[in-house]
Amino acid sequence: MTKPRLIDRVPVVHQLRQSVGLQRGMLVAGLVLTGIFVLCAILAPLIAPYGFAQLSGPDGANFGAQQPPSAQHLLGTTVGGYDVLSRVIWGAQTALYVVIVAIVLSVFIGILLGLVSGYLGGWVDRTLVVVADAIYAFPTLLLAIVVAIAISGGQSGLWPGILAAAASITVVFIPQYFRVVRAEVVRIKAEAFVESAKVIGASTPRIMFRHVLRNSTRTLPLIVTLNASEAISTLAALGFLGFGIEPTAAAEWGYDLNKSISDVAAGIWWTAIPPGLAIVLTVLGITLIGESLNDLADPRLRARRRAKAQTPADAVAATQPASREMMGEVQ
Repeated sequence: MTKPRLIDRVPVVHQLRQSVGLQRGMLVAGLVLTGIFVLCAILAPLIAPYGFAQLSGPDGANFGAQQPPSAQHLLGTTVGGYDVLSRVIWGAQTALYVVIVAIVLSVFIGILLGLVSGYLGGWVDRTLVVVADAIYAFPTLLLAIVVAIAISGGQSGLWPGILAAAASITVVFIPQYFRVVRAEVVRIKAEAFVESAKVIGASTPRIMFRHVLRNSTRTLPLIVTLNASEAISTLAALGFLGFGIEPTAAAEWGYDLNKSISDVAAGIWWTAIPPGLAIVLTVLGITLIGESLNDLADPRLRARRRAKAQTPADAVAATQPASREMMGEVQ
């Protein structure tokens, strides 16, 4: 039996090798779109023609407002006089910051609360479940707006704005991780290996974090990918409604889309389409990855793919009863 290579142990590579047909095409498309988004975010200082708040070129001349696409400005300029292409590229960096901070905070807090609630039970479990259900019942965007106003007063600088947006998104995501982890913990704590750990005298924190936690987080990567796309949508909605980051502090797709509403009515398309496409393609790419990973993790779909991969002879043989000689019986 050959030992698997190190690259085959990488989760996405492993799923990519498992996928076939349309499912592989969806996963590859998602990886390409998400890879472009991440590269633009990381390499923004190198590939962006200008700064996100730059209003003039090296010669000191102002760019001008609502200038059409040209050699100097490949996607034109906004109503505020910013370069559209630069704002789109720098906006990817802002979105990536918010996604990372929001996902890390929500995963850490949601897992911790779900672990404590599911393992301890009792009044702690009932209280946390009621609070999580109450938060989950609120409309996502409305709750994010309320939290953003409470934290930053609506708008702020780069990192305060990123933390405010990430915190508002975190509050929305925590109940999702809490529910998933709690359900898994309730199931796992009744397993034999947990009872064995109790018998040999293992402490409660050791059982919770060493035995229960490591077996209750297997489905979280699927939720993370789906929540990442939702985080970008929520950030864009906050910026579109005017509760995002100030344009002089960072580029944000939702804010730029809001400022281009009047331009669309005047036939100026280049200020609205680039940030809108950036939001749609980024959310689409991350969602495709999440949906593909979810399908590959479903054992029913894996069985269906194995059935489709059988040859016609295998299918006929599977429907025929085995002979007595094949069963090992003697005439």
